[in-house]
Amino acid sequence: MSAVQVVPVILSGGSGTRLWPLSRELFPKQLLPLTAEQTMLQQTVQRLIGLPSIKAPVVVCNNEHRFMVAEQLRQIDVDPAAILLEPVARNTAPAVAVAALAMDRVRNLSPGSDPLLLVLPADHVVAQPEALHAAIAEAVPAALDGYLVTFGIEPHWAETGYGYIRAGKKLADTPGVFAVEQFVEKPDSETAQSYLDAGGYFWNSGMFLFSARSFLAELGRHQPQMLEACTAAYQGAEDDLDFVRLERKHFAASPSDSIDYAVMEPTAKAAVVPLDAGWSDVGNWSALYEVNDQDEERNVCRGDVVAIDTSDSYVYAGHRLVATLGVNNFVVVETADAVLVAPRDRVQEVKQVVNQLKRERRQETSLHREVYRPWGSCDSIGAGERYQVKRLIIRPGGSQSLQMHHHRAEHWVVVHGTAEVTCEDEVFTLSENQSTYIPVGSRHRIHNPGSIPLEMIEIQTGSHISEDDIVHLEDEYGETK
Repeated sequence: MSAVQVVPVILSGGSGTRLWPLSRELFPKQLLPLTAEQTMLQQTVQRLIGLPSIKAPVVVCNNEHRFMVAEQLRQIDVDPAAILLEPVARNTAPAVAVAALAMDRVRNLSPGSDPLLLVLPADHVVAQPEALHAAIAEAVPAALDGYLVTFGIEPHWAETGYGYIRAGKKLADTPGVFAVEQFVEKPDSETAQSYLDAGGYFWNSGMFLFSARSFLAELGRHQPQMLEACTAAYQGAEDDLDFVRLERKHFAASPSDSIDYAVMEPTAKAAVVPLDAGWSDVGNWSALYEVNDQDEERNVCRGDVVAIDTSDSYVYAGHRLVATLGVNNFVVVETADAVLVAPRDRVQEVKQVVNQLKRERRQETSLHREVYRPWGSCDSIGAGERYQVKRLIIRPGGSQSLQMHHHRAEHWVVVHGTAEVTCEDEVFTLSENQSTYIPVGSRHRIHNPGSIPLEMIEIQTGSHISEDDIVHLEDEYGETK
């Protein structure tokens, strides 16, 4: 495998609504540390360490997540070959298509080469990376021969939440690799049990290995409109800081479809490698419970939790003490602005809660109380009629946009660090315990010139306290909020 060039393609565009209220549209599960100190995205990238000939990854993500993705990669010293920004969600097939087209951005590829793309969702758990490495090595010869290889998870129970792959005959000269006989939709419990009893069926993991040219050729054969739209979107892309911003009109014109439906099911070149590596897609709270270590009462507790006469439960305390009494087989999740309580056997239905909140236009579906920005973060710690109080953290060297408000004034107090404040034509410095007032209609900006995070309290007062009362005058990050 040493002469093979493998480019990881990390798909980080999901919203993870079934893990609400922890996962939200603008801070989804792949950017959260759900099973370890590192986030799911960071774990996905780091489990590739040790693979021979591995190249810098190409990451495909939502435009709204771009700075969090870049920062999380920086934290683990990973310099991606490209971060491709999807202007709209179009499922996994278009995401992989633009990544395959972006091989001209991958460093140190041999000229004219056709690298293998290792496609990995950013929000999966793989407990035994060495088993994944072995499966990848086994898949390489078939991928070099033009097969589109998927990794089928060996089932250990009759799961109804996954699609299945039925393996056919072994491929010639590729031990351990099988032709795909059939892709099967999520079964009912009786059918799932029959698959388990029969053998030869595997959970569909959504992980793939194939060459860039092979994938694009099969996409063009079965979904020519998608390939045309993605090619135009990539050719019209613009570089923006460390990102590649895909052209919106053409990408939005692409059909929205998964790799399975667009390519893997219709192609005659689908193959599968069985994989037993402690895999989970962490698709809901019960799945997250299963992949975490449990105590003697079979509970998973995170944060400040007191669990009395409680068993078989997942309890998460994000911001305050959570106490349970006489609870069995439940999920309890507390965040700063929402609490979920549900039986573990009904967590597949959490999306109903999210849909209800969306109908009511509640921001809790998309935002946490603490919101991350490219310059730092802001936490809305209090609000009432005609006022709102926020805690701002400005990273070293970070700046908010130069902006103004038509309906609100702001009072700023420095808690820790040094602030360089622009207010109209005046620029001045504030230190710890110092404050200033920004009148309605004044052009203003906060900049952190120091080497430590700047912590401030912002008090907004006025007739209209809303994010839509921001006029961006100058903005180095291209923010919309």
